[in-house]
Amino acid sequence: MDRVRAANTAAFAVSSVVTGVAVGAFVWALLFVIDLGISSIWDRVPVYLGEFYPLIMCTVGGAVIGFFVKRCGPYPESLQTVLGKVKADGRYGYDKIGRMSVGAALPLIFGGSVGPEAGLTGAVAALSTWAGDRLRRFGRGFGQLSRVGTYAALSAIFTAPLYGLAGAVDGDGECDPYASKWVRWAIYAAAVGGAFGAFLLLTRMFGGGLSLPRYTDISFGKEELIWAVPLILVGAVAGWLFHIFDAVFSRISELAGDRPVAKAVTAGVILGLCGMALPFVMFSGEVQADELNATWAALSAAVLVATGFVKIAATALCVNMGWRGGHFFPTVFAGISIGYGMASVLGIDPVFCVCAVTAAVVGGVVRRPLMAVLLLFLCFPLHSVVLLAAATFVGSKVPLPGSVKGAGQETSE
Repeated sequence: MDRVRAANTAAFAVSSVVTGVAVGAFVWALLFVIDLGISSIWDRVPVYLGEFYPLIMCTVGGAVIGFFVKRCGPYPESLQTVLGKVKADGRYGYDKIGRMSVGAALPLIFGGSVGPEAGLTGAVAALSTWAGDRLRRFGRGFGQLSRVGTYAALSAIFTAPLYGLAGAVDGDGECDPYASKWVRWAIYAAAVGGAFGAFLLLTRMFGGGLSLPRYTDISFGKEELIWAVPLILVGAVAGWLFHIFDAVFSRISELAGDRPVAKAVTAGVILGLCGMALPFVMFSGEVQADELNATWAALSAAVLVATGFVKIAATALCVNMGWRGGHFFPTVFAGISIGYGMASVLGIDPVFCVCAVTAAVVGGVVRRPLMAVLLLFLCFPLHSVVLLAAATFVGSKVPLPGSVKGAGQETSE
């Protein structure tokens, strides 16, 4: 019996690592295709329409997305729904994986203010479930490949292995008959590491991937500490507003009824108009954050702050009106933009402002401080942990109105 348990544990470990590597490669491949689509539409196509190009392309994108939803259904599902199904059922349906992948790509290619995490996670959860079903004859523990693959995907998407591992461990139950808790956790760590490593290797070799900026030099001088609380409160308000906008646009979507084309086109027109006035409002935000780092000093404080708050609203508009996707990357960008705007006004260290505001925004959206801090180590150094923890905690504790559901919690559940 012990030999059987050991063999099964070893087989599950190997399957988990292979699944992790495959997940990392799949995430990279889909992001690479999305990058090619964005480049084709926004960089390589001759732009004869000048300043109206964002409006026209977003309107066209809205029509394409609307007809896709009408024909294929509302894909991808939200990250909250995907993770909820994986936790509750131990699996995620894979019969519509093609639709999930296309649905994930379209809003990103046409400039939607949404992140890729929802669609990518759904597709990976489906693939992992398929693999688990093929291997289930070796034991029921192989069904857990769905969860292992899902959180390995999150580690690759966010390039945050600690976040993926924390999610896998948090969802770990006592359903694995093969190994102790510590052995299972080690297997999860290997799977997450495989996904993370495969993703980084392919990104280094062929480009693509996601590239949120990395800040290393941050000042904690007297003036910065004096302004810490006001900066955190500004970010907390932005995070709170995301939920308000989300509730408002959700209600508008309900009132519009089953009209996917009209809703998606309306969102496209509004997004295009916003993009004409404030170009950084469009897209998911990771590439735009690098551009903003290089140009923020040339922009006015009003433009920077307005860009951040309008992006919060645009993300809520998109996810509720058919341009389905995640909201982590757009809200991080919103925090960065508002932070730079506050630095212009206050004249203090810009990285400190960006760190305080962004952490409060993400904490307000995610509503789980620990997971928010793990995600924000993507951008900020370890020695900013106290500021990150304080800001995410304050942002997460701002009370929401009773009628408003914390939609942002999907990032961490």
